[in-house]
Order: sequence, then C-alpha cells, then structure tokens
Amino acid sequence: MLVPNRPEVRAMIHSAPNRLMPGIVLAMAMLLAACGKTGAPAATETTAASGDAIIAPALIPQPAAMMPAEGGFMVSADTPVHARGSEAETVARQFIALAAKTPQLQLKLDDAATDAGGIVFAIDDTLPAAAPEAYSLDVSPQRIRVSASDGRGLYYGAVTLWQLLTSGAGDAPLRVPALRIDDTPRFGWRGLMLDSARHFQSVDEIKRVLDQMALHKLNTFHWHLTDDQGWRIEIKQYPKLTEVGGCRVPAGDGGIDPKSGQPRPYCGFYTQEQIRDVVAHAAALHITIVPEIDMPGHAQAAIAAYPELGVLGDKPVPLNEWGVNTYLFNVEESTFRFLENVLDEVITLFPGKYIHLGGDEAVKDQWKASPRVQARMRELGIRTEEEMQSHLLKRLEKHLVAKDRLMIGWDEILAGGLPPEAAVMSWRGTEGGIAAAKQGHDVVMSPVSDLYLDYLQTDSPNEPPGRPATVTLQEVYAYEPMPAGLDATQQKHVLGVQANTWTEHMRGFERVQHAIFPRIAALAESAWSPAERKDWDGFLKRLPVQLQRYRALGIAYAQTPFQVDIATAGSGRDGKVQVALSNPLGYEVRYTTDGSAPAATSPLFEQPLDVKLPAQVQAAAFFAGQPLATASVRKLDATSLLTRNDEEMKMCTGNLMLRLEDDGPADGERAIFKVDIFNPCWQWTGADLDGIAAIEVRAGRIPYYFQLAHDEPHRKFKPAKSAHGELEIRSGCEGPSLASVPLPAGTEADGFVTLKAELPAATAGSHDLCVVFTGDTRPAMWALDRISLLPAAPRP
Repeated sequence: MLVPNRPEVRAMIHSAPNRLMPGIVLAMAMLLAACGKTGAPAATETTAASGDAIIAPALIPQPAAMMPAEGGFMVSADTPVHARGSEAETVARQFIALAAKTPQLQLKLDDAATDAGGIVFAIDDTLPAAAPEAYSLDVSPQRIRVSASDGRGLYYGAVTLWQLLTSGAGDAPLRVPALRIDDTPRFGWRGLMLDSARHFQSVDEIKRVLDQMALHKLNTFHWHLTDDQGWRIEIKQYPKLTEVGGCRVPAGDGGIDPKSGQPRPYCGFYTQEQIRDVVAHAAALHITIVPEIDMPGHAQAAIAAYPELGVLGDKPVPLNEWGVNTYLFNVEESTFRFLENVLDEVITLFPGKYIHLGGDEAVKDQWKASPRVQARMRELGIRTEEEMQSHLLKRLEKHLVAKDRLMIGWDEILAGGLPPEAAVMSWRGTEGGIAAAKQGHDVVMSPVSDLYLDYLQTDSPNEPPGRPATVTLQEVYAYEPMPAGLDATQQKHVLGVQANTWTEHMRGFERVQHAIFPRIAALAESAWSPAERKDWDGFLKRLPVQLQRYRALGIAYAQTPFQVDIATAGSGRDGKVQVALSNPLGYEVRYTTDGSAPAATSPLFEQPLDVKLPAQVQAAAFFAGQPLATASVRKLDATSLLTRNDEEMKMCTGNLMLRLEDDGPADGERAIFKVDIFNPCWQWTGADLDGIAAIEVRAGRIPYYFQLAHDEPHRKFKPAKSAHGELEIRSGCEGPSLASVPLPAGTEADGFVTLKAELPAATAGSHDLCVVFTGDTRPAMWALDRISLLPAAPRP
C-alpha cells in the first residue's frame, strides 16, 4: 500500500469530522502520505530533535532544494500579509486572491512597518539578478518570508506558499510546516501550446489556461492562431482573413442547421483588443505568449480569404477536414509583402521575443506542379522546393530581426538551410533539436512521442475523441528534455521543453482540460525541477493533492488515469468468468461483487478473479484510504458476455487508429467510434460460436474528413459488390467470409443501423471474427458501434 502504516494517520482518516468535505479529508490523508523517496533527503520523512516526524509537503513541481525544520506556522484570517516594495505588493495581492479561492482563506494586506508574526513578500536586492525566476521561502514558527530578486521569482514563491496552504485539511488556522526552500527552474522555456485554429476557445477559456500554467510555474504560451481550418487573429489591413477565413462549415450533419437545413458555419476569431487583454493577463502571470502564423503550408483559410495568395488560382473554402493538406502560399513578391504586413500587426500585439512561423508539413506538390513557381525559383537561383521554403523563411526572419524579434519554427525548417538566427522547435523526435543545437541554434524540445497532449492518455473506453496511440502521464513525466550527445556549449542552446495541444478532436473546452490536466503537472516537473529530483513514485504520492486543488479550482481534469479498467476472459457458458482489474497509474484497486460501492475496507485486487454469474463488479482506485475517481461498474451475465462494443474489439491492423466523433447531432453529446482510417476492420479474437446462429451489428456512419497527402495510397478498403456495399463477417481479417449482408443507402433517423447476418449452420468453435464494411470510405465511412452473438433458438 502507498499509505504509511502509522496509527496517527489511520486515526486522522477514520475520525475526521463529518463537517469536512470528503475532498478535504482526502487532501489531509494524502499530505501525510506524501513521504516516499524523492531523490534528496530534504523531501523525505525525517525526524527532528524532538522526535516528531517531519512530512514533506505535496509540491508540484518539486523545488530544487528543500530543508525541513521543526515546528510550523499557523495561518488564519488574522495573519497579516506584508509587502516590501511595489513589485512585492503586486505579488502579495495575487497570493491573497489565490488564498481566497482555495482554501477560502480571507487574508488582508497590512502596511505596518513590522512584519512579526505575518507573511512577508520582499524583493531582495542582495540575491543574484542572474536568476530572476529563483526565490527563497522560509517558514519558521514566528513568520513566513518569501524573497526573490524580482517579481517573477517572488510570484513563483507565492505559488509554492499557496500549495503549502492547500496541502492540509483546509480548516483555519492552517499549519504550514517549518522549512527552507531555495528554488530555481531548470529551464527558461517551460511551454504549453494550444491550437485555437482547429477549435476555438473563448478569451475567458484562454485566461483559465494561463492561470493554470502559472500555478504550474510554466512561463511560455505558444498560441497556434492560423491553419487550414481557421484564421483566428484580426489583421486590420486584411479583414477577410477573419471574415472569410475565420469560418468553416463542419463536415456532415454537424455543419447543417437542424431547424432550417441550411449550412451552419463554425466561426471565431480574436479581435486585436481581445488579444491585448490576453497578453496583459499573461504578463501579470509572468507568461510570454509566442503567436504562430503558419507558413508556407497550413494556409488554406488565408487563401480562401485572398485567393491570389494561392498557387492554383482557385478559390477554396476553409478546410473542414483534418490531416496534411496540400495548399501552400505562392512565392510571388506580393505574397511575401502580405506576410510581412501580417507580421507587422502581429508584432504590435505580442511584445515577446519570438514569433513562430510554422514551416511544418508543407507538402510541395503544388509548387512542383506550378510552372509559375518553377519560373520564380529559376529567377531567384533556387534549385529545390525545400530551398524555396528556406528562402521565404529567411526573408521573413530578416524582417522580424529588423523589428527586434526572432523567428522560431517547427523542425522542418532545417531542410533547405536554417535562417541565420532562427530557433527550432523539435517535434518529429529529438533529432531536429540535436541537429539545430550542434549548428549553434537555440531549440525547444517538444517531441510528438512524449509531449503531444492530443494523444489519448490511457486505453480506457472512456477517453474522448483523440489521435492514435497514447501519451501517458508516465511518459510525459519520464521525458528528459536534455538530449544525450550534446557537449556543454551545445546544451546551452536547449532553451527548454514544451507540450502541444492540437484540437482537431476537442469540440469543447472540457476536452481541452481533459487533454492538459493532469499531464501538465508532469510537464511542470520536467521543466522546472532538477533532473535528480524527479521521482515517479513520489510524484504519484503528491498527485492526489494536486487533484484536490484542481477540483477546488473547477478544472475538468481527466478522470481516466484514476479509473479502473474491468476486463473479462471466458465465454461464461460454464457459469463463471474471469475478471481482471487494473488502474493505468498502478494505484491500488479495491472491488466488490455484491452490488455495493467499493470502500477502503473492500477486498484488494491482487490477481484475476473467478466470478460466478450473474454478478455486478464495481472497482475503484484508492490512495490513502480514499477513492481517486468514481467506481467503474460492469454487469456480467451470460447475455452481456455475448456483446462487445467497438472499444472492446481489436483493430485488424491498427495502422492509424483514431477515436472519432460522430458528425451529429449538431449540438450535444455524440457517439464515439474506434476506427483505423487506413484499414477499417474490427476483430473479436477467439469468439466462441458454438450454438450461435447469427451475428447482429449496430453501425454508424461518419464523414471521411481526412487529407492524407502522400499517405493516401496506404488507405485500404474492400471493393463493394452491390450498390452500397456489404457488411462482411469473416473468420480472420483476410480469412473466409462467414456471412454477408447488403448495406443500406444510409442510417436510420438516430444515425445508426442494425444489421443481422445469419451464420452457416455448420459454424462452430473459436473464430477471430472480423467485421468489415466494403466499399470506398470516401466521402463517408461505416463504423462499428456494437456486435452481438445471437444464440440459436432452443428446439421444442
């Protein structure tokens, strides 16, 4: 168990007054439990001279150095808050506002000359100015003092103090343990990217993300503002960029008004006034915003607004599909001036050092096929399309440098030659970052394999729509931003680390929060804490307290890492089934089979269970005697074991598996399908067909809204034999057909269709059943929702 075997801990958990919220009881228990190894003696449980145990607080990210001491300081509404200097007063007021939200402690600023018995925020000129984000925090029985060389470090000290206040039971007076913290970040770039082009977030939602970044000590917000699907930043010289490029009509039923039957566009952009407001909000939190204006690819929304910017001479609409698109800006002088003019307005809005110019996924097919682009390349003495992209970016970098800004771009900008002063954001692995650092360029490490937050967090069927594969909390935590193989000089070019949140599948802000939280906590520790202070087991012990903070602040963090997955094996024909329970993070699992809710006293899952049918299995993950999420429930009987949903099926090949959302209804909840868009084929491994007469399939139909560029030839489908194709049930994905049923032209009113396929009379035994829908998947594809084995009717 993760709970220390200490009588005082158990007594506190089980005798807590009923007036305390369950979450507060959980926070108290987890604070006392947060004493596992941390990589340094200061963060472990130690014994003071008096013999009292000193428990390390649940701080995320871990500070660089922490030394516990004896005793503690009691904080109540009567505790005065002192500020020494104007910068300190600003931070003190921010701290007071935080304390008022949680733990709902109403503190007041006191301008008395003495600071005895209070909380003091002070700018200390004796501290080294070379570490402006560093701070010191001293807690003694007499007072609390937070000091730093400037407001940035002082703010991070205030955040740490707030975490100390929110690590306990929650009732005033609050006891802050005596300690000394000397803290400084490992990396100067601690970033989070949010894509507002694919799906739009309100100004208030952007501010909420910024607020939470600051509470995780992140300091760089990379704002993806333009793409094929939408142009989200007002450019006054070019109003059509938002008037036309800021709206798209979603694919399928989602783009149709259910009342009028007319197209219903999806629109949104930020006015320049709104952007200035967001920038000011970020600055108050010591966050720099890096805007991204993507080029020369991801340009269809801009070309839709101003077709003369394109290569083909056509007038496209903003894209309503996902994937890699082929539209590029052309390479005319007038287009270069357009981009420079856009950047001039961007510069006036964002005072930060860097402007991101994208440079990624620019498929050069249009340039290669265009006689005018080829002639232009000859005019400029450029041999290849990659060099043409480099020429464009070098020109724009020179324009930025003249305006006292620097360019950063995705690692594709290495091809054709890096602009002289450009920084590189390494996303296709670490190789681009290593190459750039060895060339003397600054880099930010942001690999897709470890830090893409639009990837699913777990294998749970409760995950929202998302991109293929998973980036788990542990993978984010384990990522080491400093690549191996760089010498000391080259290492100085590694500015830091960033996680990216692409929003193709995030229709609402709840999904954005699900993607970011709690993985942002793991990112924060990699970005801030010294490498030797990182410890996965210790992080897991501190994480439940962080969840309590999320709940208090109303953050819709992902529940799936804290839920229990219930898997079964066996057909149940012998009256029992084997059940396996697991939690993705390895927290202890407790279960019941009698219909009652799991509790701390319920059986601990240690090995697969043989469960008699019928039964209802409930299971929850626990820490410190409290559940981390609502219990998972599964009813088991002979009939339910004959049905599987798409999440319980394997994909036949899994070339590009996605969790895709249905296109309707226009508003509200939609069905989610597990689909391999390269080879849509679902498999039930080892299905027992003894006594089974037919198979029933419930299927939905969704638009095929993907641009695959050069990957298009990898898309496979079986040719249709009838007008609308067939549902085929096969024994093995490439095996013989067991049954085939013609598909209808469309679905029923609810968006689904139910089909029944009769099996040959001699079918029996174990089969790897594969469900295949024949016919081209464009423009719409069938997707499995559920499959059921139908027993033969008993003979009279």
